[in-house]
Formats: sequence, structure tokens, C-alpha cells
Amino acid sequence: MSKNTTRARTGSDRSSLYDNITNKIIGELEVGRVPWVQPWGTAAAKAPLAMPKNAATGRQYSGINVLILWGAVIEHGFPGQGWLTFRQALSLGGNVRKGEHGTTVVYADRFVPDDEKKRARHAGEEAQAIPFLKRFTVFNAAQCDGLTEDISAVAPPSLPGLIEPRVEALIKATGIDLRIGGSRAFYVPAHDYVQVPPPQAYFEPINWHRTALHELGHASGHHSRLNRDLTGSFGSKKYAFEELIAEINAAFCCASLGIAPTVRHADYIGSWLEVLREDNRAIVRAAAQASKAADYLLGFSPDLVAAEDDQREAA
Repeated sequence: MSKNTTRARTGSDRSSLYDNITNKIIGELEVGRVPWVQPWGTAAAKAPLAMPKNAATGRQYSGINVLILWGAVIEHGFPGQGWLTFRQALSLGGNVRKGEHGTTVVYADRFVPDDEKKRARHAGEEAQAIPFLKRFTVFNAAQCDGLTEDISAVAPPSLPGLIEPRVEALIKATGIDLRIGGSRAFYVPAHDYVQVPPPQAYFEPINWHRTALHELGHASGHHSRLNRDLTGSFGSKKYAFEELIAEINAAFCCASLGIAPTVRHADYIGSWLEVLREDNRAIVRAAAQASKAADYLLGFSPDLVAAEDDQREAA
């Protein structure tokens, strides 16, 4: 098989993977379900609100994999957010039950082909890396037998009374200028400040936290922070893409902090669908940027930083 044939097939496989992911997200949006706002606490969702993680390494999944695994938890009613590969289950003394079907997640990276290295050397230029997605299969811990209790145990959901102080501490620690007042929530890039109505303005005050984290997600893109393109005007595709990033970021932050809001931002669904239908990589790129934004913001959470320090010491 020639290198060109291999490259063409690799490109085709990669495009098919983007299409599969994008079409599933589009299907959810078309029936009014927002995949990153799951119905936690309902009969369909037995798992506690949390970010999915690898049960063997303790490492959290990020980007599009969070949406894929959340969707699997909701679809199948899994009781926990821990996942393992087939080999990881065996290495931990357990096994995937016969007949169980895994969930496909992806790994994104870049590589430089040999012919590109040669071209760059001859041209005296820097070689250009090619992005790629690799798929692999994981199983929820509930699909396995023989795992030790610490692997298969389901973490209890966070207590509601502990949520608001953690968010308040995070906001203060970021140093971002967040002003409470008015009747609208927005971020002003030119002056680098966020404004959010007071919690009592929301029918369910818990939703204030999601809105605040959504706007802080926009603020994370300021040139002094993650330096995203925030120049899109209202109604443009660039604007819709940034809204997608901020909204998914808010979902990731809420899950990490144990907040279960009910805000759906349904008014953006039409513009999101337009973006996703035109670009099969948009949802993957948006989820990756949302992970970066959430990681940036959550890096200021005193409780989460302390928990990560404890995990490192234990390891």
C-alpha cells in the first residue's frame, strides 16, 4: 500500500470520526437536548454530577470526551463517572463483562510526516505538523466485574450548602472584575469586566452560578489570559462559536464544583447548529477550548487546588 493511499485513508478516517461526533451532537440539539447540560438527578441519570475520569489513573477526561462520556452515562444510566480500557480493567484484577459494549473516545495529537520534514529542510522552513484523532474504547466501571471497592465505588454528590462559597472564592481568586447588578449578564472585552444580575433575579438562584461561570468563560479568553478571538459581532458565526466555548466551559466548571443548574440557553441552539453543520470539527475545537477555559478558571479554586495537592502526595 502506498504512502499516499495510507494518508488518504487516514484523512478519510479522521473526517469520518469528526462527522460521527458532530452528527451525534447535532441530533441532540435538533430534538432540544443540550448534551453538555444533562438531566442530573432524574431517573435516567443515576450518576452524581462530576467530570468523567479514568478510574485507573484518576485523570479527568477533557474536551469532546467529556460530552461523549456524559452522553453515555445518561443513555445507559450508569451509576458512576469512572471509565477504563479493557486492558486497564484486567490490570486492576477485574474484567469487562461479556456482552458489554464500550464507548468510543478520542485522543488528539499532532505529527510531522517524513516527506514534510524533508520538504521543510530543503526549503529552509519549519515543518508543519498535521493534527490527528485516534479512537479508543473505554468501559464504565459499572460494566466491569472484579474491581476493588475503591475503583468501583460511586462518589456521593456534593452537598448544596458547600457550593456557593467555593464559587465565590474562585471568582475572587481569579482577579477578574465581576460586577453584580442590572438585568443582563455580559462580558465587555474592551474594559475586561463581567456583569451578572444578582442571584435573587433568577427563578432558581443556583442558576446564577452557571451564568457567572459562563461569562467568566468569556473573560478567560482576554488577551492577557488565554488570548482567544473575541471580536465576533452578535449574530456572526464567530460569536456563536465563542458562545459555544463559554457554555461548555460553564458545564465543565459546574460539574467540577458540584453545581446542578437548570439553565439551558436554548436561544443559542439555532446558531450552534449552523456552526456545526458547516464545520464538522467545530464541536471538537469548541470543547477543547472550553476545557482550557475551565482548567484556567478552576486553577484558582482553593478547594480543587488543595485536593489535587493531596492526590499528588498520596500518589
